[in-house]
Amino acid sequence: MKLKFCGLTREADICAANETRPDYIGFVFAESRRRVTDRQAAHLKAGLAPGIQAVGVFVHDAPEHIAALANRGVIDLIQLHGGESAAYIRQLRQLTAAPVIYAVRVGKQNDIERVNGYPVDFLLLDSLVKNTYGGSGEMFDWSLIGRMGKPFFLAGGLNETNIPHAMRTGAYALDLSSGIETDGVKDDEKMRRIAALVKGGQP
Repeated sequence: MKLKFCGLTREADICAANETRPDYIGFVFAESRRRVTDRQAAHLKAGLAPGIQAVGVFVHDAPEHIAALANRGVIDLIQLHGGESAAYIRQLRQLTAAPVIYAVRVGKQNDIERVNGYPVDFLLLDSLVKNTYGGSGEMFDWSLIGRMGKPFFLAGGLNETNIPHAMRTGAYALDLSSGIETDGVKDDEKMRRIAALVKGGQP
């Protein structure tokens, strides 16, 4: 079971990630209270321990901008969170070899089925919350997941209490943002406890 801590914005967040060793961390480049600039992301990535991959989260961004960040090594994977089209993804893939994660906001089962054939490496299943592209802290109905055509990240309202259940969904990775925060700030103690749960140890 892989683990992703998303929405890191401070050097302290990177230090906590280096200690807790998630497999992935996320930098949000889309409009959000967790948004980072290209320069901030490059600075934070430089302090990230080897072996932890950085994911860039985008909503309807220019493919050329995304590819530049990936090709410079600021990010290792690309997460598209705005319902981008298959044509957009093909254009992006011509510009960079970085793996692509495609986010699906799940309200009903065919929300997942319609994107299973998209030219991406992973899906990310998140909650469908009006006017929100992730980080809502709300769960969706996991019984809608069904048979998946690709490995998937599970997001949306994950926290210490539902991690054991989340680990039984067949997800490739669990993705947390709000669930590792206290008062809107990343909480290193929560990161430690979540990492211990997912990695099979004790907090």
